[in-house]
Amino acid sequence: MAQMETRGGDGRWSPKGATALVTGGTRGIGHAIVEELAKHGAVVYTCSRNQKQLDECLEKWKSKGLKVTGSVCDVLSRMEREKLMENVTGYFDGKLNILVNNAGTNVLKEATKFTAED
Repeated sequence: MAQMETRGGDGRWSPKGATALVTGGTRGIGHAIVEELAKHGAVVYTCSRNQKQLDECLEKWKSKGLKVTGSVCDVLSRMEREKLMENVTGYFDGKLNILVNNAGTNVLKEATKFTAED
């Protein structure tokens, strides 16, 4: 993996060379975040619940020359989250610079009523 550059040519922070995980990266805001990070030089790993959407996005990003890979993961499943982390750890050799926890759901409960599984 390339070294992360913290400053671009204009002196501002740059993700060039950074490793990034963006959950829910095949639609909406997550999709835009994946593209922006990759366009600015980050190597991005993303996940989606939908294999077909993931494959279509990965192909599109590859055709644009962007460094993006990913796998299927439903972040509601603890087992799938653990597998995702194994995949990401292996892909980035244990070095993750950026995490965008974009995928999620809306669970309406009092904060004190949440469980670890929630």
